[in-house]
Amino acid sequence: MPFQLDDIDIAIIQSLMKDGRKSFRQISREIKISTPTVQARYERLVNVGLIKSVSPIIDTGLLEEKAEKRLGSIKTKPSQAKLTKTMILKMSCDLCQGPIPDKPHPLKIANFERFFCCTTCRAIYKEKYKGRIESLNQKLKP
Repeated sequence: MPFQLDDIDIAIIQSLMKDGRKSFRQISREIKISTPTVQARYERLVNVGLIKSVSPIIDTGLLEEKAEKRLGSIKTKPSQAKLTKTMILKMSCDLCQGPIPDKPHPLKIANFERFFCCTTCRAIYKEKYKGRIESLNQKLKP
């Protein structure tokens, strides 16, 4: 018996294509149906073989190969085919968008982190978004 996609199936697939990390709850709010319905539909789409996997898309432009030399390090573009332990991630500050040269200064908010180039940027961000940060942290508490 052929399987016919409906508007709900299509909406779930499109939502996952935009961001495969979304939870069933996030998708249900987005397409305005219940979370159990999203979960059941997703499992059905997997069982019939339409969804084979939800895979990450890696932005290799953010990676650099770091080769240690006696006089320092040489950075080259990574090959798109292979990820290695010698690669480093080029990060930018979540406030000023400037590069994070060495060790980032993280700020944990609820269940995710923001990264900053310096303690000043981190402090400004905390002050600027103080209310939102408190709200998110409160929602996470049991």
